[in-house]
This record gives sequence, C-alpha cells and structure tokens, in this order.
Amino acid sequence: MEHREEVASRYAIVETGGKQYYMVEGQTVAIEKLEGEAGDSILFDRVLFRKVGHESFEMGRPYVDGAKVKTSIVKQMRGPKLVIFRFKRRQKVRVKKGHRQSITVVRVEAI
Repeated sequence: MEHREEVASRYAIVETGGKQYYMVEGQTVAIEKLEGEAGDSILFDRVLFRKVGHESFEMGRPYVDGAKVKTSIVKQMRGPKLVIFRFKRRQKVRVKKGHRQSITVVRVEAI
C-alpha cells in the first residue's frame, strides 16, 4: 500500500511581511498581522509561485507578472503565548518574559 500526499490543483506561494506562505484555494491561513476588520478583502500581488492546473505552473523572478491572490479576513487574533526564560546558574539570574504575536486569519478565495 503506497502512501501519497494529495497535492492541491490550485495553490500559490505568496510573500508578505518578509515571510512566505503556502495558500490553497478555499483554505484558511494564519499570517502576521495585517490592517483590516473581519470581512475585508485583501489582494496579494507578491506571488512567487503559482500552480493553476494539473501540469501548469508559473515561477516568478522574483514575482509572477500579473498574478494576484484574493483573500478575505476571517478574524484578527493573538497567537499562543511563548515563554522566554533566561537563566545563569549559581548567579541568581532568572528572567522570565512572555510574548504573544498578533495574527490575521485569512480565507483564500481565488488564485
């Protein structure tokens, strides 16, 4: 029995906020905070790679010309809490800090 991971027929790799995100049509993606309210539409034009059919794809140098990914904001939220703990043994140095990153959840509507 062979295990094959099913690859989506339409997806894109988009750059925003200095990071790259894999976006599949119809799915939600949690990305770094973007301005806007729930229901607002966002258009990503920094598309690095786009697959539109079974054997049809486009690679950008660095971006694909004319390619856009249309998304809508589902919600604005905060990510999980990360604990940063610095410790030096035998020197009474203990520093505990926490951080929660703001994230935006978007639904990919069209590639």
